[in-house]
Amino acid sequence: MSVGTRSWGVPLVWTAVLLDGFDLVVLGTVLPVLLRERVWGLTPGAAAAVSTAGLVGMTLGALAIGTVTDVIGRRKSMMISVAVFSVCTLLCAAATSTFMFSALRFVAGLGLGGCLPTAIALVTEYTRKERGGSATTTVMTGYHVGAVLTALLALLLLEPLGWRALFVAGALPAVVLIPLMVKFLPESAAFQRARRTRHSTGDVVAGLFRAGLLRSTIAFWVASFMGLLLVYGLNTWLPEIMRQAGYPLGAALGLLLTLNLGGITGLLIAGRVADHVGVRPSVIAWFVAAAVLLALLSVKLPATGLYVAVFLTGGFVFSAQVLVYAYVGQVYPDMTRATGLGWTAGIGRLGAISGPILGGALLTAGIAYPWGFYAFACVGALGAAAIAVVRSTRDNAVDELRTRNG
Repeated sequence: MSVGTRSWGVPLVWTAVLLDGFDLVVLGTVLPVLLRERVWGLTPGAAAAVSTAGLVGMTLGALAIGTVTDVIGRRKSMMISVAVFSVCTLLCAAATSTFMFSALRFVAGLGLGGCLPTAIALVTEYTRKERGGSATTTVMTGYHVGAVLTALLALLLLEPLGWRALFVAGALPAVVLIPLMVKFLPESAAFQRARRTRHSTGDVVAGLFRAGLLRSTIAFWVASFMGLLLVYGLNTWLPEIMRQAGYPLGAALGLLLTLNLGGITGLLIAGRVADHVGVRPSVIAWFVAAAVLLALLSVKLPATGLYVAVFLTGGFVFSAQVLVYAYVGQVYPDMTRATGLGWTAGIGRLGAISGPILGGALLTAGIAYPWGFYAFACVGALGAAAIAVVRSTRDNAVDELRTRNG
């Protein structure tokens, strides 16, 4: 891979992740409108079902495309993923029923689920190992830049043009991105080396549990479940929780914007910290800090203090989840890296499903504020505990050597 070709890789992947980030908050921005206007007779329970449909698609997409990526290549998988979720996002603007909207969200989720593990595998393999933490967190800033842009678009477009305009705006950039990927997106050198050893999807999945990786694989799944529960629970329901706490819709959307701005800042800091002190201690510390700040949000704060607390919460919550991915990228070898990322993200999507369901249940019960924040704080603490039991790459290498020596 030439320097010129490689120079296109990270910007294109970052842009794809930006479009993926659109999906992170789009439901959180339109759900209050859909519920207030009773579009298709939507209720909080039905809204949670719509969110779940998309997340189920993401789960299956991460598991399937993440695994296939280790067989057909990162480049092809990335282009397929972007095309699928962009077309379906555009079609969401034409939905005429809850069922149709849910079905489109499900299919879009297949592409969205495959995009993230493929993107992280690519940037991990484009960069030197000692910069793996910052490489992963830097490309993931695109996720939260997309979320911030979506929140801004919501403020600009919801009132004059309606909720459908958001889905059109989220899909159109792919018209430019996909042709650029076809021409310029390079395949990673690591995959090209690994493909010389012929292997099937069964081989790469089995590789997640060999050479001492079983405990680490399960621990990563648990941590990802907890991390994505926080990310999607907060992004889906924070505006509505804050509205129930007495804030107007505009202020609630402003807090969602602040949450994701904090996420971008936190990613830039977390990656550099991880490169200097190691990913393992960094991700544990980030989960613990997220738990503390989430508990703090249950306290009535003055306006300035509230925005600062939400900003810091976003910085730690979103960075913790991305550091999990960076750690996964270090632990698994080239042949199974995308599969490890895909399954970690895929199992984590079950947490993403649980987050909106948990928030919806608490809202329905009328106790989302403050008890929702206590529940989310406990989730953060469990994420830290899971990472604490991951085995080091050195231990895994020793086990692999013992296995080879009989």
